[in-house]
Amino acid sequence: MIKNVLVLGAGSAGLLAAISIKRKIPQLAVRVVRSPDIGVIGVGEGTTPNFPRHLFDYLNISKRRFYELAQPVWKIGIRFIWGPRGRFDYGFGHQLDSRWVDLPRPNGFYCDDDCTGTDLPTALMARGKVFPRQAQVPAPDVQGWHGFHIENRKLVEVLELVARSVGVDFVDGKVSGATRGGEGGVTAVHLEDGQTLAADFFIDASGFRSELLGKAMGEPYLPFDKTLFCDRAVVGGWDRGPDEPIMPYTTAETMDAGWAWQIEHEHFVNRGYVFCSGAISDDDARAEFERKNPKAAKGGRVVKFRSGRYQRAWVDNVVAIGNSGGFVEPLEATSLMVVCSQCETLVDFLLHTGLSPTPTMRRLYNELVADVWDEIRDFLGLHYKLNTLLDTPFWRQCRAETDISAIGRLLEFYEENGPTGFSRHLLRSTANNFGIEGFLVMLVGNKAPYRGRHTATDAERAVWEGHRRAFAEQAQNGMDVRESLACVRRPEWRWFGE
Repeated sequence: MIKNVLVLGAGSAGLLAAISIKRKIPQLAVRVVRSPDIGVIGVGEGTTPNFPRHLFDYLNISKRRFYELAQPVWKIGIRFIWGPRGRFDYGFGHQLDSRWVDLPRPNGFYCDDDCTGTDLPTALMARGKVFPRQAQVPAPDVQGWHGFHIENRKLVEVLELVARSVGVDFVDGKVSGATRGGEGGVTAVHLEDGQTLAADFFIDASGFRSELLGKAMGEPYLPFDKTLFCDRAVVGGWDRGPDEPIMPYTTAETMDAGWAWQIEHEHFVNRGYVFCSGAISDDDARAEFERKNPKAAKGGRVVKFRSGRYQRAWVDNVVAIGNSGGFVEPLEATSLMVVCSQCETLVDFLLHTGLSPTPTMRRLYNELVADVWDEIRDFLGLHYKLNTLLDTPFWRQCRAETDISAIGRLLEFYEENGPTGFSRHLLRSTANNFGIEGFLVMLVGNKAPYRGRHTATDAERAVWEGHRRAFAEQAQNGMDVRESLACVRRPEWRWFGE
């Protein structure tokens, strides 16, 4: 039976794992190794809606306290400067996996010419607004379909405070190695100062170093390089000017050899260029980034990464959480999404087995995690395969060579039947935040052709446009990020449930 848990790494993944385990299984002793060589990446992060749900609903962290200390701003979707339309929005609502009762077909069949404003989140995005305005008071109606833009260092500082408050202990030291027992699992982690930290169960949250799963356990690594060609990023940004609006979405903009993110913080704009080193040199990528972002400081740092996952995330008594188990570029802000999902699943499995996990439970966990990573790989690959905005050598290679064969049946179904939610039954996993909605947005947003088309009658078209106008009117009266932040920071503001 597990009694002691050691978490290796005090970044966001390690702290979320430690808090989740201690909060839900308080009888366990949980320690976190805070090692200076396991650094915090320190860039802005975007999240999906499961992240605030994990914080506030699952972990019961105070919203007021979190907003005060972490200072997040809201994100209600992603704006893609991408594909034949030039741009399209992917909101965190149900813009395409939905059908009005007064129309015969799902929304996607009415989006051939224009796919903007098909639900409230995308109508708000189109107008730079984040939430609808409450009817009775001048305040935002904060909806559940939001994620965050958040500075990683602030997030880690807040999570450490929360971890200490729930009884997680911390040990400072640089990791020098690990000892494996006769049955194959890890028995202890060693620090350079001579400390030996024994435990029954280990969480490897050591980031790309993968100290336990990759190094100590020697688990095979499965690269995603047949589908995702990018392997580096130029990271930069600038201080937000007084006249720069805070947009309620992440921007993903097509670049010559990859794409650039823009993450909106209250006082800083975080910008980065994800690129393929086989298509462009570091210096040329930095030059393109600076040319297209003149406000950014010169000489942005280049971060190297590899996309892929380890064959298993849970081996013996070691579970990898976060980048130590898998990583993909931040095109859909999947990092914290996967961490939260893994933490909840792991806690459920530990509780169900009475803290004595069985081999079949570990096997099921590994299958679930692998399916999540592989479906994210295929989802991101679809972004690259469909993007026709630029005709550079890199993008020609993406359209010709990106391997998305694993979703071949889904694409075949779409080509024959169009943007219908029935295609959800062809997905590998239900454990990610995208579901069939994400795939439909990519296919419709990029005008992927299909044969089972629907010619709307004039009456249908009038009904469809009426729904869009209603969303537009509600969104036009909505509140932007600055207005909404001012409201929730007032002393009299009360979060629901607190």
